[in-house]
Amino acid sequence: MSIRHAHVFFVDDNFIGNKGKLKEQILPGLIDWMERHNHPFSLSTEVSINVSDDEELMYLMGRAGFESVFVGIESPNESSLLECKKIPNKNRDLLSSIHAIQRSGLQVYGGFILGFDNDPPSIFNTLIAFIRDSGIVTAMVGILNAPRGIRLHQRLIKEGRLLNSFTGDNTDYSMNFIPKMIAEALLDGYRKVVETIYSPKEYFARVLQFLRTYKPLHRRRARVRTTHLVALTKSIVFLGVIDRERLYYWKLFFWSLFRHPSLFPMAITYAIYGFHFR
Repeated sequence: MSIRHAHVFFVDDNFIGNKGKLKEQILPGLIDWMERHNHPFSLSTEVSINVSDDEELMYLMGRAGFESVFVGIESPNESSLLECKKIPNKNRDLLSSIHAIQRSGLQVYGGFILGFDNDPPSIFNTLIAFIRDSGIVTAMVGILNAPRGIRLHQRLIKEGRLLNSFTGDNTDYSMNFIPKMIAEALLDGYRKVVETIYSPKEYFARVLQFLRTYKPLHRRRARVRTTHLVALTKSIVFLGVIDRERLYYWKLFFWSLFRHPSLFPMAITYAIYGFHFR
């Protein structure tokens, strides 16, 4: 069985936790293996946002075949970051850090949480603007919950704010605690964020923002397969002809085709993702 064009995800809460070992052993070994085997697959993992501070590390990850990273950004609100003890994210320009990662050739998948005690009423509009400016195409926004066994769970018990058990899904409009913000306002705000960031206007603008920033280290010349042509044809029919928001599709289509042809396949892929997300 051929593994070419496959994808491997390194399951690690923070892949860059030991930078010294990564730079001296793991990444050089991966680079050597991938080059000897002609880069048979792409890689992705989870990292903390301070990877943006180390250009050498991002370069080595790119050479090793890493194409995307998941970053737990959580919130653009400093007080909320302090509340959840997201220390690497505090006291930094989060947008500049994200753009630095994208310029290094790594796509950023961002994780965001709403419902912290320190979230102000303006957090929803702030988050929408932040995601728009970040160019993070795949923005995963969830509602805070307190699974058993974490410090938050224990604190909420002591405060008498814990409700029923956690469903395991932080996107199903459920919470297992009483938030400081009025619950209805939190759920309405969450719905507004998700519906806005994945509306065609916002989504396609974000894709364009990302493609303008993104500087891939490897520009693979993948062989065009029948499945690729079928996917392109379907996207033209469903998104370029049938879909009511086809204007955004064609703007992205021609912009990428003539301005950044090497990124054209990625642009069409993200257009299809957007349809799926909506």
